[in-house]
Amino acid sequence: MKKLPATLLFFFFVKLIFAQTATFTVAIEEEAFPGFPALQSFVEGRHDGKWVLIGGRTDGLHQRQPFAAFDPDFKNTSIYVVDIAAKQVWSKPLTGLPANLVEQLASTNMESVQRDDVLYIAGGYGYSPSLDEFITYPYLTAVDLPGLVNAVTSGGDIAPHFRYLTDGRVRVTGGYLGLLDDDFYLVGGQNFEGRYNPMGPNHGPGFFQEYTNAIKKFRVTNDDATLAITDYEETVDTANLRRRDYNLVPQIFPDGSEGFTVFSGVFRPDADLPWLNTVDVLPGSYTVNNDFNQYLNQYHTAHAALYSAAQNEMHTAFFGGISRYFLNTAGVLVDDPDVPFVKTISLVTRSGDGSMQEFKLGEMPGLLGSGAEFMPAENLPMLTDGIINLDGLANEQLIGHIIGGIESTLPNVLFLNGDDLSSASGRVFKVILQKQATGAVEIGGEQYFGLKLFPNPASGKLTVNFFVPVNDVVYLTFTDSTGKVLKHEKRTVEYGEYELYYDVSGWAAGSYFLEVKNERYGVRRVFVKE
Repeated sequence: MKKLPATLLFFFFVKLIFAQTATFTVAIEEEAFPGFPALQSFVEGRHDGKWVLIGGRTDGLHQRQPFAAFDPDFKNTSIYVVDIAAKQVWSKPLTGLPANLVEQLASTNMESVQRDDVLYIAGGYGYSPSLDEFITYPYLTAVDLPGLVNAVTSGGDIAPHFRYLTDGRVRVTGGYLGLLDDDFYLVGGQNFEGRYNPMGPNHGPGFFQEYTNAIKKFRVTNDDATLAITDYEETVDTANLRRRDYNLVPQIFPDGSEGFTVFSGVFRPDADLPWLNTVDVLPGSYTVNNDFNQYLNQYHTAHAALYSAAQNEMHTAFFGGISRYFLNTAGVLVDDPDVPFVKTISLVTRSGDGSMQEFKLGEMPGLLGSGAEFMPAENLPMLTDGIINLDGLANEQLIGHIIGGIESTLPNVLFLNGDDLSSASGRVFKVILQKQATGAVEIGGEQYFGLKLFPNPASGKLTVNFFVPVNDVVYLTFTDSTGKVLKHEKRTVEYGEYELYYDVSGWAAGSYFLEVKNERYGVRRVFVKE
């Protein structure tokens, strides 16, 4: 805790930011499904009411020791087809496919997107038996979902339903693949070669790591004769696009245009910590949004996008996962730079004026969600691929399921090196949207500062305690009951907890107010001078 002297100057800042309320909330209910495959960081496709699950891992969070991290024994080497309504699972091993394709489809953190009935899969990281090395795969694979679903459920040959090409431009893991009109967007991610080692690339077995720092836009020709990447364009921004393991979510922006938002992710160039700002991706351009900080749900997790045309509001919900920040039981935003697993369900809302707010909607029933997927329910009103029409939903409606991901027993298990502290989840959760007044907590002054004054009433020395989760500029204002400014200050602070001491012994008896504010959040407290 940082303790600051009482010799401070103060100022008066007129406007505080008052909390707003989310227009809906969600309920999470576990749905019994015996035999559901336990997977994390996989890719998924959908056809005729069935889900196709490929790749990922069958264990939990990777170990810190290089020899144990991403153990090949826990690769997912099967294709699963799931019928959620009938509670039925079919599976088929990858054997019978070309060796290169078997290796890629058993990897983790591949990127994927579905166009019509074809699932496109790029990259992925894992152990290559043919090379006897851990690599990021340079393949773009096209999967014919109707044919594959029929082959898996009937016991047929899966090989005719896959084709792939080799192209170093898609040698990416931990990025995201989006589709807008007929353009593919491969955003962020990295090329990682060798064994994971938290000590860095030049320690122990060593590794090669290179972030793409890029938005890669291209088209894919996929006809009877050809699978090819065409019309390739690449935009590189080493300062803002150095991101992986994040959430790329389709968006409808206030002017009605469509695109994506890159939410948070890791790692910043200056520190091994998550990003807080976001990046909007539009056809032919992108914009870094430094006017909004995403404090909750910063790693890749299950998420859902909903848009209200009536309110011109774009909502993105995030379910659990991993985050540097969380709200404690007192409702105060807590910074844990070890970046733990969290239960938080959050909502980011972009209003018609382009401003963004973040809310906590609730909690998952465990430390779940990282590397999980949200599967929209059948027959939902959709505005575009991946965006639910909020205005078309009933007051209470099932909007989808959360499947897979990592379930952790503790928030910070990476540093404990146990092999039973986390696992791949085989649990299935219904997500039920409820249109009603919510108990959602907006990230604002109350949560950001956690301001406390004591003793209260005070007679001599008043102690002011607050917390800032990031390096910041903080303004403090003391006023009396008539609004007269008594003291004010602007102070540059580093993230952490602060105590400030003030001598109020000479003040007249009565009620006084302290306002603490930064450029986004404000909080006001009353105290009594005896």
